[in-house]
Amino acid sequence: MDTIRITKQFFFETGHALYGYDGKCRNVHGHSYKLAVTIIGLPIADNTNVKYGMVLDFGDLKKIVKKEIVDVFDHATIFNKNTPHVEIAQELEKRGHYIILLDYQPTSEMMLIDFADRISAKLPNAVKLHSLKLSETGTSYAEWFAGDQS
Repeated sequence: MDTIRITKQFFFETGHALYGYDGKCRNVHGHSYKLAVTIIGLPIADNTNVKYGMVLDFGDLKKIVKKEIVDVFDHATIFNKNTPHVEIAQELEKRGHYIILLDYQPTSEMMLIDFADRISAKLPNAVKLHSLKLSETGTSYAEWFAGDQS
């Protein structure tokens, strides 16, 4: 049987600021993120399986990504906890804002590395994460490919 890739898109809103950056993104701002998740595998060959012919049910992929990414990051403000932004985060949290402190600079590139780890850990053994594409604007995106990893 042939190897197949399937892709599902997800949308979420997240705010962030890039500490030490020399442009506008050093200020707290937000994005309407679009995440494309592509997995790869063989379609299920067992014709008695209710998911016969699928690499993975799109609904099952949705559950994984929703739980690991969308529900976590949607309408959160994210900061690198290893910067003075922690003070802003603490103040916002005191005022009832949903804050996530990360071990990394919250760029699209670094978010993709985090997302790849989170999603890969939840996929069934027969299915692998192939690629991720995270768009933060209509014209700007970052991509992660399993084949590029060492």
